Amino acid sequence: MTALLEVEGLVKHFVAARSVFGRPTAHVKAVDGVSFTVEAGKTLALVGESGCGKSTVSRLVLRLIEPDAGSIRFEGRDLGTLDANALRAFRRDAQIIFQDPYASLNPRMTVSQILTEPLALHDLVPSSRRRERVEELLRLVGLEPRFARRYPHEFSGGQRQRIAIARALAVEPKLIICDEPVSALDVSIRSQILNLLRDLQDRLGLAYIFVSHDLAVVKHIADRVAVMNLGTIVETADAQALFAVPKHPYSRALLSAIPVPKPKAKRSRIVLQGEMPSALNPPPGCRFHTRCPYVIERCRAEEPQLLSDGTGHATACHRTAELPAPEAIIPLDGGFSPTLEKLVAAFSGGTEGAGLAGVDIIKARPAAL
Repeated sequence: MTALLEVEGLVKHFVAARSVFGRPTAHVKAVDGVSFTVEAGKTLALVGESGCGKSTVSRLVLRLIEPDAGSIRFEGRDLGTLDANALRAFRRDAQIIFQDPYASLNPRMTVSQILTEPLALHDLVPSSRRRERVEELLRLVGLEPRFARRYPHEFSGGQRQRIAIARALAVEPKLIICDEPVSALDVSIRSQILNLLRDLQDRLGLAYIFVSHDLAVVKHIADRVAVMNLGTIVETADAQALFAVPKHPYSRALLSAIPVPKPKAKRSRIVLQGEMPSALNPPPGCRFHTRCPYVIERCRAEEPQLLSDGTGHATACHRTAELPAPEAIIPLDGGFSPTLEKLVAAFSGGTEGAGLAGVDIIKARPAAL
């Protein structure tokens, strides 16, 4: 089956300094040879530390910024060859939800105007039906139609993010890029937004690229995970496989940092030494070797290739076969403790859009058969 989105060898370097004659003298290597695919109706999570290039990749996919090299194919079409009109048509099929709901909505526009704008831009709905369509979108994301007359400042952070999701859904896209959509929200609201995104995916068949540095969130929403470090992908696998048996030392370190609400749970904590190298001057060889506890001389000289083990689990590490098995990085029963489950259940309530405050336990994604 052909993938919905195919990214191959994506590169983006930003000019950081110029000479007195205007010639570039330094570049930030934000994205350096990234490749991945996204299937229809599935979620690919891009994870890694801040500054690893996750958000830059998401903007490159939509051609909000232009890549220096590589190819992006959507339903078999090369996006690099599209003119302005074709690119606008493509953006009906691919939308983005930005990180900060306080900055991504125009404060001078009502919710009705915000949701009507994409309908008018792509001429999807006759003007006589746009009010009805706005009400449908608000109900779809769990908000009441009467909110259409209000301005963004009259809503909470979670409600604003629901409006941003409704705006992305207005053009009926096939792919939505979620650029850390819950990182700016309170913990009590995150599970509501994640459950909403997953319910919409099941109902509408959406594909997601989910950008996040929070692996605890990714575990509950992703089908596949790609781990990024300094502009490159170091490991990619099905979500269940990566969380069960992470192979790259960097992935293990990230997973070991996930908080588990069980103080007595036995686990192995991996603490990386030193600072993350600068993308202005990435180290030679493996870009993780300056902080890797398993570094050898080959790591300092030769850049590892992203190689698959035949099961769809690919790792960019010279010592994958030699590393010890990950022991108790995440406890097998890494969910809530029974006492905390009762406490969360006691405060669980209806949707925020209906005016009921509450905490929702994130719904577990069923295991693949």
